[in-house]
Amino acid sequence: MSLLKTQAVILRSHRWGDADRIVTFFSLQFGKIRGVARGARRLKSRYSGVLEPFGVVELTLFQKTPDSLGTISQIDLVSSCKAIREDLRVMTAAARMVRIVEFITADRDPNHQVYWTLVQSLEMLGPDADLPLTALLFQIHVLGHTGFKPQIEQCTECGKPIGEDPLWFSPRLGGIVCTGCGRNGIGRIILLSKGSAAFMEQARRLPLSCLPRLRAAGRVRIEVTEAVESYFEAVAGKGLPEFEIWASS
Repeated sequence: MSLLKTQAVILRSHRWGDADRIVTFFSLQFGKIRGVARGARRLKSRYSGVLEPFGVVELTLFQKTPDSLGTISQIDLVSSCKAIREDLRVMTAAARMVRIVEFITADRDPNHQVYWTLVQSLEMLGPDADLPLTALLFQIHVLGHTGFKPQIEQCTECGKPIGEDPLWFSPRLGGIVCTGCGRNGIGRIILLSKGSAAFMEQARRLPLSCLPRLRAAGRVRIEVTEAVESYFEAVAGKGLPEFEIWASS
């Protein structure tokens, strides 16, 4: 038996039984964990207003075994992220961020970089932000922090320095491939200009706090979005939901 105490972000929750909810968290100390909020759906529940998505909480979770579903013993709000839920477009971008983390992380596998990237990126969201770009940059960072950093400097298949333009990106291999390797049956490849490759490299290297300065439009945005989305699907084994806002700008 163990008592887990940690700060965590609420990824999602769903109904369980007649009155309870199962809540999925991404926590600082323990990674992705789940717990039952007993009586959360009752009118006079002590969890009222605390289990909203995107909220940052201080969590105490009781578990009989490391593999068992925990029971929430105590939960206190650190940040409600209420402003996110007041704008549909902002909420949609936030939903995509938490879904990315849920899909790409394993249970009970802590990753401090992913945790703080998620917390800080949620704080960056607002109605005046370039929401599709913010979520795309978040996705690039999370891929890097989970060991799936896109390889841009050289051919991922043969190691040859990349010199020609246009370039090609292989979602299966997770990086740039030369024209020769692209013809050798490595699966789907995506056209990627040098400008798009440079943008991906810059987005990957810049600190999170500097990412709002980046801009991408037209061909660069289309190419980078297609490459990153396809690579994420190859890594996670599933694609992210389609949202209307991703067609903007």
